Amino acid sequence: MQSPLFNHAEQQSQERYVIQNPQLLRVTLGGQDDILARKGAMVAYQGLVDFDGEYQSANQRRARARTGEGLDLMRCSGQGTVYFANLAQDIHVVDVEQEGLTVDSSYVLALDSTLHTEVIAVDSQYGVSGTGKYQLNISGRGKVALMTSGQPLMMQVTPDKYVSVDADAIVAWSTGLRVQMQAQTHNSGVRHRRGGTGEGWELSFLGQGFALVQPSEVMPPQHAAIGQGLAAQYGVGQHGAHAQNQNNAWS
Repeated sequence: MQSPLFNHAEQQSQERYVIQNPQLLRVTLGGQDDILARKGAMVAYQGLVDFDGEYQSANQRRARARTGEGLDLMRCSGQGTVYFANLAQDIHVVDVEQEGLTVDSSYVLALDSTLHTEVIAVDSQYGVSGTGKYQLNISGRGKVALMTSGQPLMMQVTPDKYVSVDADAIVAWSTGLRVQMQAQTHNSGVRHRRGGTGEGWELSFLGQGFALVQPSEVMPPQHAAIGQGLAAQYGVGQHGAHAQNQNNAWS
């Protein structure tokens, strides 16, 4: 049998994480180095590999229920090769080191089990809840595979050049950056998108690092709120603009 399909054979590499093609990730397991991956993301594997649901602590479950951020993962262990993909999205491997990575959990495909994750609250100029309100900090040393809809843009942030990004297009950024969610509007009606432009909430980054942007915008939940009533909707609660939440850590 002959076909151009046979040109898409397995990539030969000694690396643990290999981009098989832009939408397919290959990870090699050596028996002592488990991988945590998005549930259902396995598309093929070879060898003796076990797949188990990853335990979530009570704090992790509570954070996920209250904020919508968190990882619904499976643990992959054993010896072999596993292929991961999700909705044919583009895949990118990032080395997480001392700098740390802050990411929208919906863009995480897989990560080393040695990495630590924590839900944080993003400071808001107006305390508006919705897209960008909570994110996931990933710290430690290891690799994480991120997904984007299309080829992304990596924007460098320096002390003399801050960057603003549409809150619906941001994927990840350096944890060390200072970030604030704000509405670009010329009137007090911050709950409305800016005048007929269709532009809404932005994240502004200051410091030294990077911001990863995808060429796709996901519409935010227009009525998202943490808690009850106007206080929650417009940010005067625990995690709003007037909160005293040290380090923006959610608990």
